[in-house]
Amino acid sequence: MKLTHPSLNFRRSAGFTLLEMVIVLGIIAMILGGAIFAMKGIQDAAKLKQVDSDFKSYESALSGYKLNAGTFPTTQQGLKALVDKPTSTPVPRRWVRIMDKVSLDPWGSEYTYRFPGKKRANDFEMISNGPDGLPNTPDDLSSQDE
Repeated sequence: MKLTHPSLNFRRSAGFTLLEMVIVLGIIAMILGGAIFAMKGIQDAAKLKQVDSDFKSYESALSGYKLNAGTFPTTQQGLKALVDKPTSTPVPRRWVRIMDKVSLDPWGSEYTYRFPGKKRANDFEMISNGPDGLPNTPDDLSSQDE
């Protein structure tokens, strides 16, 4: 007859082995890695939505500028005309500060402003250089794109 001490059996069955803990941590690491990889696509989509939102905000601000000045700012005056009164012609007779500052696109570059626009000559055009930050590349986003 074999005699065993009850506390000895309890110690062997209580807790996890090192191998079990390593396996569980490995599974958790794989799940987190997959979640981070999936979130990259969500972040890129959010930046594109931010550009669309910025275009709409500037469209509203530029419409207010046009109501006061009679025309959109020229390409030379740019979006800074919404913050500081332009000194180059045409200088608006009625000017009101519409924005506190000109914001950057989600990738940290300044928006390019053009009036008249390339596609619609009677309207302004705003351009984001996109993720690569370089002008005139396929990833550029324009307010005149449909």
